[in-house]
Amino acid sequence: LQIFGMMMQNKVESNIIVFNAVVSACEKSAEWEVALHLFGMATKSKVELDRILCSATISACEKGQKWEKALQLFSLMRQRKLSWDAIIFNAAISACEKGGKWESALQFLGVMTESKMNVNAITCRAVISACESAEQGERS
Repeated sequence: LQIFGMMMQNKVESNIIVFNAVVSACEKSAEWEVALHLFGMATKSKVELDRILCSATISACEKGQKWEKALQLFSLMRQRKLSWDAIIFNAAISACEKGGKWESALQFLGVMTESKMNVNAITCRAVISACESAEQGERS
């Protein structure tokens, strides 16, 4: 983050690779506020958003217990017609789990299966956990 800050101070132009790396570092350290700030910077710049940036930002919010923000980002991706994959859906489902939004987790699972997306063990565990955390274990 310090290197990125120095780049900004020196007006070094950033690209999607730089934003992806820094936001991914924020995700790993659950620094959701910084990740959201960087995501905002990326959207205001000439950088074209990609799945890596979006999924890392969603995951940072989820890990920071900010499931509402994670789901807002997922909606933003849909509005901008950005492509998504199982990783992004898994991050959104994990956010649903943290927020006790089992219905949304099941809806995401439905969209994944309708889209013939790869539903894997991570997806299934996250959906089951979302149902269990909302005391809806019988649905899982």
